[in-house]
Amino acid sequence: MNAETLEKMRKMKLLGMHRAFKISLESGKEEAYTPDEIIAHLVEAEWEDRHNRSIDQKVKNARFRYKAVIEDMHYHTDRNIDKNQMMRFTDCSFIDKNENIIITGSTGIGKSYIASAIGHHACGMGYRVVYHNVPKLFAKLKMGKADGSYIKEMAKIERQHLLILDDFGIQPFDAQSRAALMELVEDRHGKGALIITSQIPVSKWHDIIGEQTVADAILDRIIHNAHRLELKGESLRKRRVGNNES
Repeated sequence: MNAETLEKMRKMKLLGMHRAFKISLESGKEEAYTPDEIIAHLVEAEWEDRHNRSIDQKVKNARFRYKAVIEDMHYHTDRNIDKNQMMRFTDCSFIDKNENIIITGSTGIGKSYIASAIGHHACGMGYRVVYHNVPKLFAKLKMGKADGSYIKEMAKIERQHLLILDDFGIQPFDAQSRAALMELVEDRHGKGALIITSQIPVSKWHDIIGEQTVADAILDRIIHNAHRLELKGESLRKRRVGNNES
């Protein structure tokens, strides 16, 4: 009968229950449970399994640049990272409030890692997140205009609780990319959170976006409710190379 029950669990895709019941049978511990305890144990195992699979799927869908976690962050004093501020980000209230985070600093300083770590943590708390490298995203959106996938791609981004735009401003925006950026920002304004990383100081974003009226509208929506992280210090990649050489 137990074998038949396990098979039914498997066919119904109750994978957490299946695993917990099988382990219980193999260890002989099922006799130690009362009926209500075994039900609670199996339900908890199923809930945890589905929860973990949901998180794994969210992380997979996000397509992060790095497998990063908040706990592995380095708070060197010369990097200008406020640990208390980072810990406040972990409650994800900035997502609930549809607020933005802007992370700036020189190349190799850890901007993308921090953004990915916050994104990973948000996935763990059940939020939908997507990561995009800005030049690649707007090249993809241009292709979408040609092959008809543009609206579908923009709708997919709009459904996310948190959008991460990495390497913002590496290339100046042409008219098509500027229009797409305006649409992205407008869609998220008051309805979704945004993390932007950039090597370029915010004071120079206006010139990179171009076309004053559009740039004003975009920056007003991005900056007015944004938390700012302005990283300092030397490249962490260079520091790691230096330590390896020494």
